[in-house]
Amino acid sequence: MTREIDVLVIGGGQAGLAAGYYLRRAGADFVILDAQERPGGAWQHAWTSLRLFSPAQYSSLPGRMMPVPPDGGYPSAADTVAYLTDYERRYELPVLRPVTANAVRRGDGHLVVETDRGVWQAKTVISATGTWWRPYVPHYAGIRDFGGEQLHTVDYRDPEPFRGRHVVIVGGGNSAAQLLADISTVTTTTWVAQHPPRLLPDELDGRALFELATRRHRAALAGETVQGIGDLGDIVAVPPVREARERGVLKAEPMFTRITPSGIAWADGSELACDVILWCTGFRPALGHLAPLRLRGPDGLIPTEGTRAVGEPRLHLLGYGDWTGPASATLIGAGRTARDMVAQISR
Repeated sequence: MTREIDVLVIGGGQAGLAAGYYLRRAGADFVILDAQERPGGAWQHAWTSLRLFSPAQYSSLPGRMMPVPPDGGYPSAADTVAYLTDYERRYELPVLRPVTANAVRRGDGHLVVETDRGVWQAKTVISATGTWWRPYVPHYAGIRDFGGEQLHTVDYRDPEPFRGRHVVIVGGGNSAAQLLADISTVTTTTWVAQHPPRLLPDELDGRALFELATRRHRAALAGETVQGIGDLGDIVAVPPVREARERGVLKAEPMFTRITPSGIAWADGSELACDVILWCTGFRPALGHLAPLRLRGPDGLIPTEGTRAVGEPRLHLLGYGDWTGPASATLIGAGRTARDMVAQISR
């Protein structure tokens, strides 16, 4: 059976819910398809010690403030799941789950969305599937020969399974720093990165990152440039990272050049034995369902004007990063971008 709808949202995480909030206010006929069995998006799969970069009031979706955690600190992943679950229920958003969108194709005056639970026809499709589902691991010589365990950020939950095992953590971003801080409490670690990681000043958090992303976006529209926060550092000094800094474990080694059966090796011939390689090397947008539309550019991304796909104006992309709206991969950024997107769709 094929069902018809005005707007179909693919993805029921923070971006999909933000879209749903504004679609509801606009009186749109819409449905949200979510591949997950429960509310909470990717946050329900994050490691247990994860904390947001910003206070609750700067980590909220439109219309409903995130509650301040009992300890008064930054919200945890569990706090965020609870918030998103309540948000979906409070606004009675029409989420169908678990439903996986397999392909989006062009139809006559509409887009056709093929799922594992049937086919939909929609005048407009909003893709909000995020990046968590496409972990990226770079290729290094010998990667298939390593005799230990290789994991990615998506596989990590807590440090206990690593006790007594030497862990190499790869990556120079926030995930690498936070997982290193966590794992180094129970075992020995080695941190390797392409460039020496730098912590932002302790007083800067996600609020500053969001404001900078917004200013950079506005400047780009005006043909101007704005100094990047990267000139100050790369990593937000959340409390666990600051504590790891005090323990002296945040020193990063240069990137290795190859992987051996027992560990890693550098260009100068030095080697290090390890039991685990943990790749904190980021993600790519989960856009496989859009492949039939053939919209990707040379960089692997879909060219957009705002959130609208240049090559298919019935398609909008939300929540994948700055290329689909300033800071749109964050809770507060997704909400602001969704507001402008739904206003455009309504017009």
